[in-house]
Amino acid sequence: MSNESSNPRRLFLKQTALASAGVMLAPTLGWSASSYRRIVGANDRVRVGVVGFSDRHRSSHIPCFMNHYKELNFDVVGVSDIWKRRRDEGASIWKEKMGHDVAAYRNNEEMYDKKGIDAVFVSTADFQHALHAIEAVKAGCDVYCEKPFAETMEDNRAALKAIKASKQIVQIGSQRRSGSNYHAAEAFIKSGKFGDIKMVELTWNVNQPGRWRRPDVVPLLKEADTDWKRYLMNRPAEAFDARKYLEFRLFWPYSSGLPGQWMSHQIDTVHWFTGLQHPRSVVANGGIYMWKDGRKNWDTISAVFDYGPQNDPTNGFQVTFGSRMDNGDEHPAEIYYSNGGELNLNTNTVSSKGGLNQKFADAMHMKPFLLPESSLSEVEPVIASANTGGDKLTSNHIRNWMECVRSRKQPNAPVEAGYSHSIATIMTNAAVHTGMKATFDEKTQEVMVGGKPFKY
Repeated sequence: MSNESSNPRRLFLKQTALASAGVMLAPTLGWSASSYRRIVGANDRVRVGVVGFSDRHRSSHIPCFMNHYKELNFDVVGVSDIWKRRRDEGASIWKEKMGHDVAAYRNNEEMYDKKGIDAVFVSTADFQHALHAIEAVKAGCDVYCEKPFAETMEDNRAALKAIKASKQIVQIGSQRRSGSNYHAAEAFIKSGKFGDIKMVELTWNVNQPGRWRRPDVVPLLKEADTDWKRYLMNRPAEAFDARKYLEFRLFWPYSSGLPGQWMSHQIDTVHWFTGLQHPRSVVANGGIYMWKDGRKNWDTISAVFDYGPQNDPTNGFQVTFGSRMDNGDEHPAEIYYSNGGELNLNTNTVSSKGGLNQKFADAMHMKPFLLPESSLSEVEPVIASANTGGDKLTSNHIRNWMECVRSRKQPNAPVEAGYSHSIATIMTNAAVHTGMKATFDEKTQEVMVGGKPFKY
């Protein structure tokens, strides 16, 4: 796949790519099937491979892909998973969906060596996403890569470099970027009508004792049926542990847990709406207060971020992220505040609530500032279900990726979005593990604590 001359489909796509670039809001601003046929032949299928037949892939990627694959002429032809049970299960399920045999590969190397894959879904363990994205682009494949993009700056930098050096289309699974209400919020804030952001409150509380636990599946995983060494990738060698394999979100250094899984979605909107690439600093507190089940990652966290220009500490705003895995109503909140009111992405409204009213402005000989009451377009409520964004958002996001594989345009959530949210999550994780304020060194692109780069 790395040799374009051996892949006329990819070469033809690049030769016919549109010169214009921009954000497409799929499917409302997407192309029709006839538009695609004017660019590529009707028989020119995009052959997709699956890297990791995970719960996320099964519950979300599959139904969303099925919404669009016929119109856009995509096909799933292979499943790579190092656990035999999931490998065979994935190939069987996709065979039923596609109506033809789907190859089952023991690992990614075996799949890429066959030279029969054009694009891949990556939905493996959190710490593997960036590394598997590197493998994919080096094999000449486009990538839909789940978040968090990276859990260490070393992996983050390596993946950014590899992807930018390639010509591949990489969509990060930050599906809010394909929601029309989020696009409306971005446009309103960037128009200047909102005023300067002064505070952002992010919360995500879910009362699910089984969240990230796999008690029924863990006993089924035997070391002989998988490749533990390949699973560890660049993490330190240790004895086989089925829980760390299947319940990786509970254990560092395989996942940062709450920051990587949930905060990465919400902090991404801060970067997107403001153009800022990362926080100036992060502090965090919390612990394992509820679920005494052997996990190492906190079940409760409060993190505070300082955002603003690096060279102007007097100008900026604060972001708070709070999350607990108990007493949760499954309604993640994202509220942006200016001195004129709030933009609430739960209700998809802009209001003057809390704004500087006439009475208090007059007392200080100031002008009042009250935002006009308005609604964001196309309300798309966000729920804390397994798809972390609602089926419509994920379906839009996967379609946008598929469209961009065709057009060679930049997708809604390019690699830079993943790189930035990873800086924020890694800074949070550094604060969690050291109890110190984490900062970011622009020159070295390192997360710093106590004057030293954070290392796990």
